[in-house]
Amino acid sequence: MPHGHNRHAFRPGRRHFLAGLGSLLLAAGLGLKPAPLEARINRSRLRESMQRLYGQQGLRILEDWFSLLDRLSGAHLDMQLREVNDFFNRRVRWVDDIDNWGAEDHWATPLETMGQGQGDCEDYSIAKYVSLKELGVPGDRLRMIYVRARIGRSQIVQAHMVLGYYERPSAVPLVLDNLVPSITPATQRTDLDPVFSFNSEGLWAGESTQSRADPVARLSRWRSVIGRMQEQGFIG
Repeated sequence: MPHGHNRHAFRPGRRHFLAGLGSLLLAAGLGLKPAPLEARINRSRLRESMQRLYGQQGLRILEDWFSLLDRLSGAHLDMQLREVNDFFNRRVRWVDDIDNWGAEDHWATPLETMGQGQGDCEDYSIAKYVSLKELGVPGDRLRMIYVRARIGRSQIVQAHMVLGYYERPSAVPLVLDNLVPSITPATQRTDLDPVFSFNSEGLWAGESTQSRADPVARLSRWRSVIGRMQEQGFIG
């Protein structure tokens, strides 16, 4: 079983973040203009960044990622979703942020996730999001979704993040998850309750189809990820 299926990926510490989110969304203004994240990549800069930060071991997985992108270019959407999901679920070992970064909640760039070879649910979701955008999947069809997840028979509720693919804004999304290997419609994931979702273009509360705010302005961790991606070569 891939390490990404570790049920300890749910962390109780995120409850504080989710508890404060309601007031954030209620206070968020409408009509704010986000700074979009483009999925252009500069391969030479990414190689330089990976070499500097992680050496040859990091370069190997980076080259495997480039090969994945080349192979999936122009492929059917179903294949792109499935293989990107599988790539990170199989190649990245789940580990808690406090053990990986020495911080309670750190969102990693795809380069950092691949270089570390490990990450948590946000890191899986961000890496899949960026990969699919690079393959030409429209960004407005992809959202990272924070959910309340019910675990096992005890039904303990903890926080988790998945990536959703939306055929249209009001559609039931397909869920790409590091805990469950198959990609399934959200209606089949009765263990997950959406809290909010975001991408580089908007921030949505619950199952709303209307964006409530600028994600870059409202989510400091997302803003930090975008800044580091620009430095590493993800945005040319």
